[in-house]
Amino acid sequence: MEKKMISIWYFIGLLLTVYGVLIFGAGIYDLIVPFKHHVVLRELHAGVWWGVLLVVIGVVYIVKFKPKKTEK
Repeated sequence: MEKKMISIWYFIGLLLTVYGVLIFGAGIYDLIVPFKHHVVLRELHAGVWWGVLLVVIGVVYIVKFKPKKTEK
């Protein structure tokens, strides 16, 4: 029986996706419930953009490095 190694990039893709979802959620929450104090460049919605970027990069890594099924 041959053991198949799973690429570390697959797990990095999972982490990037999870972090992206969390940052995106925080960015959306910031749009709904604004901070009481002034934040410089708040109108650029950096949390939303970075969240989307991390999710896209994470999904690309997951798809590219997903473990392949081995034939028995």
